[in-house]
Amino acid sequence: MVLDLLLIALAITLDPLPVMAFVLVVASANGVWKGLVFILGWLACFVAVIALVLGLTGGQPPPPRSPPSTAALAAKLLIGVSLVVYGERRRRRRLAGARARTGGKGTAPAAGRDPAAGVSTPSTARERTADMSSRMDRSTVWSAAGLAVLLQPWGMVAAGATTVVEADASHLATWLALFGFCLLATASLLAVELYVVFSPTRAKARLLRLRAWLDGHKEQALVTICLVLGFWLVGKSIFQLTA
Repeated sequence: MVLDLLLIALAITLDPLPVMAFVLVVASANGVWKGLVFILGWLACFVAVIALVLGLTGGQPPPPRSPPSTAALAAKLLIGVSLVVYGERRRRRRLAGARARTGGKGTAPAAGRDPAAGVSTPSTARERTADMSSRMDRSTVWSAAGLAVLLQPWGMVAAGATTVVEADASHLATWLALFGFCLLATASLLAVELYVVFSPTRAKARLLRLRAWLDGHKEQALVTICLVLGFWLVGKSIFQLTA
């Protein structure tokens, strides 16, 4: 259970999409408070899911090969397959987009190409970031909490829930593992929040540059995360179902 939770939490914290949105949150007006509420909403989702699973199991893992245990493994297998399919579809779409931009000849696209053709240029990326930053400036702290719920990678959270089914709440090690899961899954957001708190003058510009870099590499990251975690869940579930 512990290794599965560690890998799932690592995948969640490395997901670039929540980090990109969180950078805009903390870079907006009253960003520190909005960021804090975002993190609290983010953590509340994990706590609610864990509490729900422990409530259903009574804090005791179901016996091996019992219907609840088999159902949890089947659900984990389904989630793993879904992540693999999702990651492969994004990989193929990325390759197709790269071929379209180069005209299928492996050459770089011409400078100044029309953004309407589906090519993201630095100027359009800056305009998009500026527009989103403006909207975040007008948002409230409660909007930040709602955004945290919407941006949860719920597929990975569901994988964590199927793993928590194995938790034995009578052991201190179990609670430490669950605490570690929540902390690691929030680590990237906490790092950004603390950076803004302790270095507010330099943080905004550097974090916006980080967001621009993530925007250019998010597809590679998402494909890698989904495929690695998906294959792990599939392999582990099949092994446990057939052992």
